[in-house]
Amino acid sequence: MSLKRFSLNIFLVAQLLSMSAYAGGFNLFESDFEEEKKPWDELQAQLPAYPDLAQALAFEVPSARPTQFFIDPKSIAIGADGVVRYSLIAQSSSGSLSVSFEGIRCETHEKKLYAFGRKVGDWSRNKFAKWETIPGATRDPQHNFLLNDFLCPGELIVDTPKEVISALITGIHPRAKH
Repeated sequence: MSLKRFSLNIFLVAQLLSMSAYAGGFNLFESDFEEEKKPWDELQAQLPAYPDLAQALAFEVPSARPTQFFIDPKSIAIGADGVVRYSLIAQSSSGSLSVSFEGIRCETHEKKLYAFGRKVGDWSRNKFAKWETIPGATRDPQHNFLLNDFLCPGELIVDTPKEVISALITGIHPRAKH
């Protein structure tokens, strides 16, 4: 074998090795993007202080009248897991209250009931808490209004509790579609 041919073979082998190293690096690069598709991991929900109805902000749910709905502004939290958590208060026309600590996951349009309020002013964790699809507006209107008008307007999650509070005060989030 001539020296020229030997040099050419070495050059080709070197090129193949560098291309395979490049391809191997490319595969690693691609796998970096695949890591973004990790399964969703929910954060452990911390129960807030029990809500004070006097401080709660009302939101209108016309199809649920005469029941009135309120959110405790101090309980609003936007988790790194993409869940907006809040204390919900429902007051019937007779004055009886139903208090719950809940979360809405904007990405999947699901809700979860973490805890029930007790008359003594504390929480009882929901042992059977699970994510459930938010049903149509006729069956579960308060969650639809929260999802679309206040917490996930325009299919996007709110950035801060202050943003939710502002939307509750004005009656609708500026990005809400109507």
